[in-house]
Amino acid sequence: MRRYLRVVVLCLACGFCSLLYAFSQLAVSLEEGAGGGGGKPQAAAASWLAGGGRGAGRGAGSAGPAAHPGRSDRYSLKMQPVERVHLAVVACGERLEETLTMLKSALIFSIKPLQFHIFAEDQLHDSFKGILNSWSFLQTFNYSLYPITFPSENAAEWKKLFKPCASQRLFLPLILKEVDSLLYVDTDILFLRPVDDIWSLLKKFNSTQIAAMAPEHEEPRIGWYNRFARHPYYGKTGVNSGVMLMNMTRMRRKYFKNDMTTVRLRWGDILMPLLKKYKLNITWGDQDLLNIIFFHNPESLFVFPCQWNYRPDHCIYGSNCQEAEEEGIFILHGNRGVYHDDKQPAFRAIYEALRNCSFEDDNIHSLLKPLELELQKTVHTYCGKIYKIFIKQLTKSIQDLYDRPPKER
Repeated sequence: MRRYLRVVVLCLACGFCSLLYAFSQLAVSLEEGAGGGGGKPQAAAASWLAGGGRGAGRGAGSAGPAAHPGRSDRYSLKMQPVERVHLAVVACGERLEETLTMLKSALIFSIKPLQFHIFAEDQLHDSFKGILNSWSFLQTFNYSLYPITFPSENAAEWKKLFKPCASQRLFLPLILKEVDSLLYVDTDILFLRPVDDIWSLLKKFNSTQIAAMAPEHEEPRIGWYNRFARHPYYGKTGVNSGVMLMNMTRMRRKYFKNDMTTVRLRWGDILMPLLKKYKLNITWGDQDLLNIIFFHNPESLFVFPCQWNYRPDHCIYGSNCQEAEEEGIFILHGNRGVYHDDKQPAFRAIYEALRNCSFEDDNIHSLLKPLELELQKTVHTYCGKIYKIFIKQLTKSIQDLYDRPPKER
């Protein structure tokens, strides 16, 4: 009996010692956690958030200078990562300056950090790197440069569709596989309010919507699709793809209804059959293919108002974008080459003002007065007659910019 009692006592003693050791190790680990400890995972998670929380673009995939946040900050930064806005553009030919002006307009007013995805012809890459690297002092963006790539079997056919490289946008969900959501814009876009505001529309998507675009026309009497299209198109007047907000995770997962087969097809499987069926009937290339897709899948499209994609068609025959008249233009789209000729001087005045504007606070703040004087010279045109809608939102955006704390600019 004594032998059994000794064994029981010995087991209890060993168990008690084990518990003491476990508690001592737990206390040590908690102390290290409270003190930061310098572990690599925490440092890596937090490094790009230093200096105002944004990494500066220094090249393809770069994240800016390394940071060393205080120990007490590491866990909070890891637990509360800052969301980045992903913005994509495709630049070919003589579109370098236009693209850089668009990116500048995005950077001036943005609040969240920006991730630029720039698809460009090889000869443009060095120019993009040189200028974007010179902007790295902003600490507000990363950028990645990509070559123009199409499916190898039909690369030549895709490249010559409509304008050079324009159809690259159709393949973004397949190329940027790790990107959940993306804002695609044409090179001739100018942001007159923070990119964050159109990005926030993603939260308004219902469970079936995968993308958002604006109508091609507000007035059917001057609409192109409803008068001339030889293929299906979305809604009454079609949609314009120059500003396209995408939930690409949903796009990759969805099976699309179509008029080629009773079987629903995924995004990567539907594009080439559509081109083969309609290539003799489409005029605007990739935009027409998008209209065909959303004609058959209307539940998948979120339509935002014309002020998010304001084009010359909204004013050259008289004002027909009521939302812009009420709240101003949010995103200016200078299609028809209006930034570079004298046909629509109001559009050109906005472009020249932002192209020549630097990132210094005083320069941005002093932009409005000379711009308004230039716009007053355009009142002989229909668009010029309503020039105040061109600066209404811009004025508010600049005021909001200077109302922010300096570290958030």
